[in-house]
Amino acid sequence: MIIGVPKEIKSQENRVALTPAGADAFVRAGHKVLVEAGAGLGASFTDEQYLALGAEMLPAAEVWEKADMILKVKEPLESEYKYFREDLIIFTYLHLANEDELTQELIKAKTIAIAYETVQKDDRSLPLLQPMSEIAGRMAIQQGSIYLEKTRGGKGLLVDGVPGVAPANIVIVGAGIVGTGAIRRAVGLGANVTVLDVNVDRLRYLGEVFMGRLTTLYSNNYNLTEAVKRADLVVGAVLIPGAKAPKLVTEEMVKLMEPGSVLVDVAIDQGGCIQTMKPTTHAEPTFLLHDVIHYGVANIPGAVPKTATLALTNNTLPYALRIANKGWKKALIDEVPLRKGANVIQGKVVYKAVADTFDLPYVPVEEALGI
Repeated sequence: MIIGVPKEIKSQENRVALTPAGADAFVRAGHKVLVEAGAGLGASFTDEQYLALGAEMLPAAEVWEKADMILKVKEPLESEYKYFREDLIIFTYLHLANEDELTQELIKAKTIAIAYETVQKDDRSLPLLQPMSEIAGRMAIQQGSIYLEKTRGGKGLLVDGVPGVAPANIVIVGAGIVGTGAIRRAVGLGANVTVLDVNVDRLRYLGEVFMGRLTTLYSNNYNLTEAVKRADLVVGAVLIPGAKAPKLVTEEMVKLMEPGSVLVDVAIDQGGCIQTMKPTTHAEPTFLLHDVIHYGVANIPGAVPKTATLALTNNTLPYALRIANKGWKKALIDEVPLRKGANVIQGKVVYKAVADTFDLPYVPVEEALGI
């Protein structure tokens, strides 16, 4: 199979979908690897490193046109839609529930679209989303702390306070992988941390792990309103795999926050769980609404591209190799986790949450595969 790795073109996105070591693994397995010149530079991987391990360096158009499978980090942008074609495999983060036009283009082109974020193991874990969620959760606290500084428009708070001065109140909505990463960083910094979730077992587990250094609350409208009202920093960390995130933090809640408070919505690439949030970029990461700072960067891990690329490819490479070795159809038939990653196959929407979001016909993936 011919594997294509184009350069990411989303604003300030410096990750790359394949490291030189990954290129080496494909070449050793008998595949051909085409990498866009300069694709790895943002993550500190040079063209020479790829060339030394058997990859070819080409312009973007040739990578797209010659490849059987395109590996990316973020969803294709409008300027890349022209490269879609029947039976081209695209393996990347797609977040189609928040991408109506992209979904329609993939259907029209009959492209094979497999999403990192919906690959799911039997234990319901999301192995290709987990590493980026861990990074995004930790960075949500890091970035939120910066914007609490007065010079950035915030309240002028030091997160952990000092002797005689209380630490900041950080509220984390969602106790999954993102939420846990945020808790780890926030507790480590010495903040006063509250986490809300509807999974009491998960709250019990986190309470035990962090040994009373955080407050756990069942997530309902009353508890969430009271917590957000008192918060200096709120992190939205809610995920429904493959579907739009629910708008749990409402505009009325945001209006109750003190001026200079900060909101960070890690779920923004799935539509966001904070009603007042909209997507932003690393170039212009924040906006002010109701005197509250909103941070809605949709590719938070792109700010630490070397760490993020290594963490991502550690997890994606084995799955990508199986697709290349077996072909996309046999790989999806043989492996249930990969099958759950399929979103669009040959013009059919095979992921129910995406079909439901846009009121599109849904075809079960097993039916599309003939199994």
